Amino acid sequence: MTQSLMDRALVEEATKKSGLIWVQADGPARALWHVWHEGAACLVGDGPGEQPLTGLGLADGASVAVTVRSKDKGGRLVTWPAHVTELAPGSEAWEAAVAELKAKRLNAPDAERVTERWARECRVLRLEPAGALAELPDGRLSAAPLPTPATTRRPIPAALPKLLLRGRRKRR
Repeated sequence: MTQSLMDRALVEEATKKSGLIWVQADGPARALWHVWHEGAACLVGDGPGEQPLTGLGLADGASVAVTVRSKDKGGRLVTWPAHVTELAPGSEAWEAAVAELKAKRLNAPDAERVTERWARECRVLRLEPAGALAELPDGRLSAAPLPTPATTRRPIPAALPKLLLRGRRKRR
């Protein structure tokens, strides 16, 4: 088997199994959920309740770098260059990609009408591998998280300390 076929198989298998990919064009890389469909990673975003794609340099015809992590260990497996194509709503390619995306979309507020909303308000992108794999860099690539209005910190419930102490008493 030639190296390019091996590389293509690595890209496909790693990207299929990973829940997130890191996409980088102009600025820092951003983690995005995707599905692997017909030889490319497909994304949906930029609409209400969907992942933000604005500001990433994901314009039609752009080139980006996609990094895939290991699902079990979380380490980088492969970085591959991709060509971005924005799929036109209602086209055959859009319908096929959206069918796959809809099947994998978790917790959609309007699950039965999500494709209609995506056609009206969102962008569906196809990231197709283009070129040789990038060498994985030595060292860490950690960076500060991007600013976001999302938060998970909330006050703890008043009963929680009692519940935790009760669990310790039972163990003794």
